[in-house]
Amino acid sequence: MSKKLRIAFIGAGGIAGTHAKHYSEMPDVELVGASDVSEKALGKFQEQYKIPQVFDDWKKLLKTTRPDAVSVCTPNFLHCQPTLDALNSGAHVLCEKPLAMNAAEGRKMLAAAKKNRKQLVIAFQFRFDGKTQALRKAYDEGFFGKALYVRVKAIRRRGIPNWGVFGRKDLQGGGPLIDIGVHALEMAHYTVGAPQPLAATGHTWTFLGNKPSAVLSQWPNWDWKTYTVEDMAVGTIRTKGGTVFHIESAFVSHTDQEGMDFYIFGEKGGAQWSNANLFHDHAGLMLNSNPAWLPRYDAFQHKMRHFVDVCLGKRKSEAPAEHGLMVQQMLDGIYESAKKGREVTIK
Repeated sequence: MSKKLRIAFIGAGGIAGTHAKHYSEMPDVELVGASDVSEKALGKFQEQYKIPQVFDDWKKLLKTTRPDAVSVCTPNFLHCQPTLDALNSGAHVLCEKPLAMNAAEGRKMLAAAKKNRKQLVIAFQFRFDGKTQALRKAYDEGFFGKALYVRVKAIRRRGIPNWGVFGRKDLQGGGPLIDIGVHALEMAHYTVGAPQPLAATGHTWTFLGNKPSAVLSQWPNWDWKTYTVEDMAVGTIRTKGGTVFHIESAFVSHTDQEGMDFYIFGEKGGAQWSNANLFHDHAGLMLNSNPAWLPRYDAFQHKMRHFVDVCLGKRKSEAPAEHGLMVQQMLDGIYESAKKGREVTIK
């Protein structure tokens, strides 16, 4: 590997820009190329981040630039094959969330990483948030005892993306559960030690997104004619060791309880992520505690620095593909259960 980590991009849209912004600030990184099917997006990306070579085909990109590492920044349906091709070309991969369209694709990606002895890191930035790290430290030190129940939410009142392909199940695999629910679920799962999922029960509903709307909202005029995903999903996951997760996720819902959060209910203590509050008993009292100070940093920047350090052998991955696969299995299980109307086993 060269002195600098030579990084290329598969996908040159908005999310790639967030990757490139932070990479370009790192002295041990060199941006060597990018690919995208959109000539307009590719031209804008090349100009903004001074990318030396651009291609309309990721295979040409990999063959010509021979990068050390690749950021896969494509829609969900194009996570698997570009990742496989990049790993097989000898590059490490940072793949945007979720891991893939489904766990079957994810297992192929993990196998390719293992075969080629390359790092496959999943772009889960919220596990690097200061609040997440504080609660994970509390978990590791036994503050919660056994984590019995984890309640997770990622809720919007009117938040259907009016750009990209977020409303198309054939290209995304699902709606809010796989897009925003995955963030809340993965950081909650990570915080309590990433237990293996065993079974899932789920329900999904579509009641607003596939209809025109005149309601004032921050993201109006979504493409309701091509909208084939759920508006709202709820699911319960049983895991090895007994911890139960429950998730609520919605692009649209009639509620004033918007936002992303999770709560831990343990035998010895509990917590709420959004304010890092800890709930416990001490000296015969029920106490609510919160940190006097937590480090503040850009979790996205931290995610990018983490990937570079992992590729350069400076640290162990804190967002391994194995975690991404377990999260994907939970998403698959909820969707499968909603379709079948019963609990399903996660293999």
